[in-house]
Amino acid sequence: MSRAVEEINRSMLRVRDAIDARYRDELDLASLAAVAHVTPAHLVRSFRRVFGETPHRYLQRRRVERAMYLLRSTDWSVTRICTEVGFTSLGTFGRTFAAVVGESPTAHRARGPMAPVPSCFTMAWARPAQAAPGAAQPAQSAQMPISEKRAAEVQP
Repeated sequence: MSRAVEEINRSMLRVRDAIDARYRDELDLASLAAVAHVTPAHLVRSFRRVFGETPHRYLQRRRVERAMYLLRSTDWSVTRICTEVGFTSLGTFGRTFAAVVGESPTAHRARGPMAPVPSCFTMAWARPAQAAPGAAQPAQSAQMPISEKRAAEVQP
């Protein structure tokens, strides 16, 4: 691996760490690009190359992961959880949650509280899957977000 590739990878890790630390805040491409010392367009291309998704998609998935935990471990309202994880619109939260998880926030909460296991197992088990385009198989389609199922149906 060349020195330039290593530097880009490190800067993308800094951006991902910044998103993880500040997922509740209003994050824009310009501020994230400043973390990596690149332009916003270069940030999007490099982040996608390194992590397989755009910074915005990663941010949304990170927010949904946190919301999944809060829905099953607290008795907070869906609206409170929506604002707690950084969404400003309940409609956007519900739509994004359903697209990533495959069910509504209320349906996810109806599964009941999480089993008492180490958090590392819970995080690995509950993390929303990120399927590669065209990699959908019948056994995986139940785990796949609805938006990706629709995209797979459209492809010949």
